Amino acid sequence: MTVSRTSSDTQKPQVFNGTQPLGTTAQTRGMERRPGIDNSTAGANRIWMGHVTCVPNELGPPHHHGEAETAAYVLSGNIRVYFGEDFKEYVDAGPGDYIFVPANTPHIEGNVTDEPAEAVLTRSPDNIVVNLGE
Repeated sequence: MTVSRTSSDTQKPQVFNGTQPLGTTAQTRGMERRPGIDNSTAGANRIWMGHVTCVPNELGPPHHHGEAETAAYVLSGNIRVYFGEDFKEYVDAGPGDYIFVPANTPHIEGNVTDEPAEAVLTRSPDNIVVNLGE
């Protein structure tokens, strides 16, 4: 996606077609995050929104998102989020489900099935990723 804006564009609604490449935002193993709305595309200072593809049979490393709250809407496939003591608890979400991860909540997310999963992901204030080590 090519973005060209003027300073007056940040004061009016905008439409962006497609997403930015993987390398333009923070990543964790197993989840390919592509930004659609962020500071570099829309000049957004309090929200990050993008498309995520979850690789089959892959879990990311333990991490949290600092001050950022995370919300996702699952488009296809299934996404699992482990949390709690030693990451023993988990929730599963499938097509049509919403996921919410509170700020500063250590978790591991991924896809424990043989099929890819896709979701629309939002974070506020930004796509903060703090890896905790494996």
